[in-house]
Amino acid sequence: MPVNKLKTMYFSVLLAFMSLLLPWSQAALVVRPDFMLLVLIFWLIRAPNLCNVGAAWMLGLLVDLAAGMVFGQYALAYTVTAFLAVTYQRRLVLFTGMQQLLYVFSLLMVAQLMLLIIKTFAGWQFSGWSYFLPSLSGVLLWWLAMGLGLNTGGRGRAN
Repeated sequence: MPVNKLKTMYFSVLLAFMSLLLPWSQAALVVRPDFMLLVLIFWLIRAPNLCNVGAAWMLGLLVDLAAGMVFGQYALAYTVTAFLAVTYQRRLVLFTGMQQLLYVFSLLMVAQLMLLIIKTFAGWQFSGWSYFLPSLSGVLLWWLAMGLGLNTGGRGRAN
């Protein structure tokens, strides 16, 4: 196991968790991407031997504790999303930048839909289509990372 990659992974997870704990304003809270899920997807794609479905479950439980919501909702959403990410991980190297963006967007939407279903069962009222804005801002953040040269596993840049 490369020690540098492991340290980088831990540091990025810590940064994602700290960004979750920041005091976001109401407007920013509506569009705030799920930083932890983005970091999780990145490491599932780049280093599946270091980050796996079990890590997704543990990080989901950590986010559940921090968010103070229904316990286990993020753990379930992250686990399902991680399973889908790992399933197609080897094919991702064949994707162009735009295909990778669509793939990441679909993973973010799966997590959002899982959370919506769980919240609905818990009695939460659907707030409208703005609920899905974090998936859109998340894929924009992924596109920015690709544009800045972060190696996300695809073969080309987004055009």
